[in-house]
Amino acid sequence: MAFVENQGARIYWDEQGQGEPVLLIMGLAYPSQMWYRTRPLLASRYRTLALDNRGIGRSDVPPGPYPILLMASDAAAVLDAAGVESAHVFGVSMGGMIAQELALQYPARVRSLILGCTAAGGPTAVRAEPEAIQMLTKREKMSPEEAAEVAVPFIYDPETPRERIDEDIAIRRPWFPSAAGYAAQLQGVFGWEAYSRLGQIAAPTLVIHGESDQLIPPGNANLIAERIPGAKLVMIPHASHLFFTDQPEVANRAIVEFLTVHSDVSEREKAPC
Repeated sequence: MAFVENQGARIYWDEQGQGEPVLLIMGLAYPSQMWYRTRPLLASRYRTLALDNRGIGRSDVPPGPYPILLMASDAAAVLDAAGVESAHVFGVSMGGMIAQELALQYPARVRSLILGCTAAGGPTAVRAEPEAIQMLTKREKMSPEEAAEVAVPFIYDPETPRERIDEDIAIRRPWFPSAAGYAAQLQGVFGWEAYSRLGQIAAPTLVIHGESDQLIPPGNANLIAERIPGAKLVMIPHASHLFFTDQPEVANRAIVEFLTVHSDVSEREKAPC
């Protein structure tokens, strides 16, 4: 575990595994521990770097808001601290927005890009139903347990076993966000747009999304994949926003296959047939 100072905040990060670097960026108010279903597999093949975005986990909670551009600079600072010139970058939800901004602001640092359950913002974005937006904006006034529970219908597929959902909540519980950290991140999400710039992204890109996502509707994945040259789109049936919990095997297979194609030959030889 380590910390790096960047623009008024101390950012927590850690690393697991060896090989080509993969930077993991989690979503709104989620700590880096939420990579627990995906990271062990990736760490068996790659050097994984994960950070707590400012406002969550072990990172500082400075006064907000936290623009996506600022959080992208936090991610770049982690790469600097790790001595990594360029990495494969995998972001989900808000982390996918940070990953897009990282690829736009620091293109030489992104070997490939995986954008999970995310959107590109702006007027073209496919909006969630009002109930989902209200859930996001009212959570900061709830207790952490209430906030976690009220989100369940919007982020998990109806077929996902409850015990799997409870596993996720248990992982998050020690790191539930403060009201200030949550609000500062959410303001950054609402104030950001990249759709008009997506054509500038040259990194090989995988866009992956659950078909039943109610928080960030799957139409956003289509918009992103259409705008980024050569992007590959994977839609996962019976998966909602947290597709890596709803359908972990399907998601992990698509992610590993993509990384294998865009890794060095030595790394491809490690991948399963």
